[in-house]
Amino acid sequence: MSILIKNGRIVTAVDDYMADVFIEGEKISLIGKDLKVQADQVIDASNRLVLPGGIDPHTHFDMPFGGTTSADDFASGTKAAAFGGTTTIIDFAIQPRGESTLKGLDIWHDKANGKATIDYAFHMIITDMPDERLPEMRRLADEGVTSYKLFMAYPGVLYVDDGTLYRTFRQAGENGTRICMHAENGIVIDEIIKAAVKDGKTEPKYHALTRPTRMEAEGVHRAISIAEVAKVPLYIVHLSSSDALEQVKIGRARGVDVIAETCPQYLFLDQSYYEREGFEGAKWVMTPALREKWNQDVLWQGLKFRDLETIATDHCPFCFKDQKELGKDSFTKIPNGAPGVENRMSLVYNGGVVGGRISLNRFVELTSTAAAKAFGLFPKKGTIAVGSDADIVIFDPNRKETISVKNPHTHHMKVDYSAYEGFEVQGFTETVLSRGRVIIEKNVMKTERGGQFVKRALTGSLLR
Repeated sequence: MSILIKNGRIVTAVDDYMADVFIEGEKISLIGKDLKVQADQVIDASNRLVLPGGIDPHTHFDMPFGGTTSADDFASGTKAAAFGGTTTIIDFAIQPRGESTLKGLDIWHDKANGKATIDYAFHMIITDMPDERLPEMRRLADEGVTSYKLFMAYPGVLYVDDGTLYRTFRQAGENGTRICMHAENGIVIDEIIKAAVKDGKTEPKYHALTRPTRMEAEGVHRAISIAEVAKVPLYIVHLSSSDALEQVKIGRARGVDVIAETCPQYLFLDQSYYEREGFEGAKWVMTPALREKWNQDVLWQGLKFRDLETIATDHCPFCFKDQKELGKDSFTKIPNGAPGVENRMSLVYNGGVVGGRISLNRFVELTSTAAAKAFGLFPKKGTIAVGSDADIVIFDPNRKETISVKNPHTHHMKVDYSAYEGFEVQGFTETVLSRGRVIIEKNVMKTERGGQFVKRALTGSLLR
């Protein structure tokens, strides 16, 4: 099928111009002014932005955690992502502790296969990595899984020690792949939590008060130091605080290959949400925790000056009823995570572009192009160019919506609340194409399923 998108303003990470886009099959075939071509479908994008489809490099669909499973699976999660203007997600497969990482990959392929509306790829969460299993990392790369996530947090669940970190970092560097790091000192945090619980401090607000920003900063510093010695490209996930960002800036100034992401929750929400009446603060129990509000300005500055390179969601939703309420007796039992995959593009456009904090080109870079480049998807994804996948979002820069669980235009996620309830945003996704398929047209879903697993290229030092 061929599609002609006419009269739009095309914006990429580096371009901004008026032109038409002609799509044949899954690819962009022609770009030019007033194209005179026959097409099966013509879409008028007058007064609209024509953007590369968003790429969310950090989601957790159908993920077991805290005695339950995240509320969105690959069917509902990718559908919600599409409504929000995201056309590719990178989810986290999990290695069963003590078993093969390849088994973990098979489990996640089974979770996703045939369910996704948009394209998807996987990182691999590594829970242990003895010497004899290191060759599996090369096999994962051959399967298109070219990044691995490790945890300094959650002792007894996902935590790995520094020896495992170094061993895995070194192998990833040799293979030309990238390490993603959840950087918090989980061992010290656990001791702080024990003391709080012993003193009867069990309300949701103590989730934040037992996870100080210095413990995030220490984890970031340690991860950067290990990566520097192991010679591996490092990606710090969900960076939340000024303290942690300072360590990234120091490492980058020293020449370390480290980039970092932040998330909308750290740009728009703050620690005061944990003070909501009753148990409501549990809605925002996530890790890292929400921080004091002043950190937001520092993070926006980091985005502007490229010390932070991507904005992901860490979408890991748990329903307030039945799931979050598992922790009514103690914050330690509240499943960690919050929803957001559907709201990222509008939130960042409103807070960044409309708010005057970032340029339109930087908006595209932060929500699409930078992730494509960091994780071996560019130029197949992350740009509008001849030969690239026809992953395109037609975006209304003037439309306003109020984000709410009750608003059918802003909430297609299966979770029973919105983390951004009542936020008014300017800038809204109208029509979405995924590899040349119109999946959303004027906010109406036209095609479900059809998303494909995407093998990613090497991203590390072997390319340089």
